[in-house]
Amino acid sequence: MKAFRLAIVRQKYRPDGGAERFVSRALEALEQQDLDLNVITREWQGDVHPNWHIHLCNPMKFGRISRERGFAEAARALWQKENFDLVQSHERIPGCDIYRAGDGVHRRWLLQRARLLPEWRRKWLFSNRYHRYVMCAERAMYAAPELKAVICNAEMIKQEIIADFGVPADKVTVIYNAIDNQAFLPASEQQRQQLRIQYQIPPQAQCLIFVGSGFERKGLAAAIRAIAPTESYLLVVGKDKAEKRYRALAQSLGCGDRVRFMGVQKQTLPFYQAADALLLPTLYDPFPNVILEAMSCGLPVITSITCGGAEFITPGKNGFVTDALDVSALTDAIHALPQQALGSSMGEAARLRIMPATPAHLSQQLIDLYNRLLD
Repeated sequence: MKAFRLAIVRQKYRPDGGAERFVSRALEALEQQDLDLNVITREWQGDVHPNWHIHLCNPMKFGRISRERGFAEAARALWQKENFDLVQSHERIPGCDIYRAGDGVHRRWLLQRARLLPEWRRKWLFSNRYHRYVMCAERAMYAAPELKAVICNAEMIKQEIIADFGVPADKVTVIYNAIDNQAFLPASEQQRQQLRIQYQIPPQAQCLIFVGSGFERKGLAAAIRAIAPTESYLLVVGKDKAEKRYRALAQSLGCGDRVRFMGVQKQTLPFYQAADALLLPTLYDPFPNVILEAMSCGLPVITSITCGGAEFITPGKNGFVTDALDVSALTDAIHALPQQALGSSMGEAARLRIMPATPAHLSQQLIDLYNRLLD
């Protein structure tokens, strides 16, 4: 395969973001190939590999719409000038060759979000100028003649794109996220006990973990309500401006001492290893990496039907799937979990399920796609 120039477009590169981990895993995997790797971004945080070319593209911005539109126009001008062989955008920018729909379909997210709002605010949500801009950009991108392929990280998103935008099914490829199953390992009994002491969790207590920033979308309120009538603990790893409100909710439900807010963590592994299951009743999420990380650590997962990660869950075998807002079903699922993940058949089934989702498999699927498009 001759060397070809690939540009990956991501407005803000944050090492801890899910899309960014897909990008970095893809870039690392693609490094073995004869590839000229380029990243177009407003700002790059984290390490720069000597073989990657970073193109900083940071036009002035005066608000959310101007931020999106400004970056889209500048990035497109840059890639047209550079004349790359393939442009893979992780942002909704008309004119790219490949779009990775890591954020799903904006309208579908708004429909889920509207479920939390009073009637009068629902109408306002859909007439909001920013949301209208995003939906327009998305529609324009799917309709653009340059678009050759769409990468989804879940079958759920593929079906939504086909239904909402009429994109032909053969243009849409599902490539699940990858996980390094040797980096995310189940704890030994000794490790688990040490971590329990460190995080002040009783050694015999059932402990669930919630991982994600943006607590409203990730379903933290439902998670706290579901935990309240049980005796389980909940470790919350992530941040949100409204954290106080969630602390107050836990206090008001009488489980304030069992819900622990740990903030953002660079290393999430010890938190998974201290826990017995992942609880992520997310309102709308194409495929959060945390599901793969938790399963790789041998944790069963409770998630929602509007989460693409549910495609990896066989209810009763390696976790449970409920409606994001069905608190009693979430509580039932918590009761149905093994008291301890370590050594349980559910925990072992969870780890077994993610074993094929390797970075090597991900890179092979990407290379196959790129070759197909270049031919």
